[in-house]
Amino acid sequence: MKQITVIGAGTMGNGIAHVFAQHGYEVMLADLSEERLAKALETIGKNLGRQQAKGLLTEEEVAATLGRIRTGTSLQDGASQADLVVEAATENAVLKKEIFRELDALCPAHTILATNTSSISITEIAAVTKRPGQVIGMHFMNPVPVMKLVEVIRGYSTTDAVTETVVALSRKLGKTPTEVNDYPGFIANRILMPMINEAVESLFQGIAGVAEIDTVMKLGMGHPMGPLQLADFIGLDVCLSILEVMHQGFRNPKYAPCPLLVKMVTAGKLGVKSGEGFYDYSESRKAENVSAQFL
Repeated sequence: MKQITVIGAGTMGNGIAHVFAQHGYEVMLADLSEERLAKALETIGKNLGRQQAKGLLTEEEVAATLGRIRTGTSLQDGASQADLVVEAATENAVLKKEIFRELDALCPAHTILATNTSSISITEIAAVTKRPGQVIGMHFMNPVPVMKLVEVIRGYSTTDAVTETVVALSRKLGKTPTEVNDYPGFIANRILMPMINEAVESLFQGIAGVAEIDTVMKLGMGHPMGPLQLADFIGLDVCLSILEVMHQGFRNPKYAPCPLLVKMVTAGKLGVKSGEGFYDYSESRKAENVSAQFL
């Protein structure tokens, strides 16, 4: 593994590019938007600067990491040279399938195609390619430079060799890979999202307020962040999308999204990224501060 292509320059994509480049890999970061690519490079630079300030990286290592990242605005940029592609686009099954169809046609025969999806079926994505054995889930946690876990999700056809390669690669990135099978929500979100949904339901029913719910979970359960603040950080639209995938996949009413969550997303109250969710992030660029506390 030498050449890595990351599709999508959002929060997850820039974090994944950051980690690969920091560990010596040449990275092509691709996105349709030049503006998002410029913002991604700015974010990576700031996060590397925080690591340097904490003594985790030297000035030379920061410069070398940034020097390993190239950007492009088409899938073809970097795909023909990639040993591994990690797709980190919006959590939308139709979009991901289209990306994987294109990647399958553009990438060399040996290329492994990974998706950072947090809930969508790996098997379903793999089925649109002619290399289903080389399609795998590589679900990083946010913020990627800090969080150690990578869920490695095997699709129905994913080969042992590809799984072993991705597990070994995750360890080289300083991560702890955990193998799981391909069912809606995998493990992380199958457990996390019902908890978040129940917190929203408790608010919806008037059992307690936002701060009170989060305080109970932080002080009573030892969570570093309450479920409602965490939902804001993840993105309420992402939480809703994952719950809908699980509800549809399992056909079990316990995964049905709370009506309050649906209304907030419909109203554009998406959390940190929109400036308002369960908390208000509009003053003094609080949205940036929430991300910064982790790095």
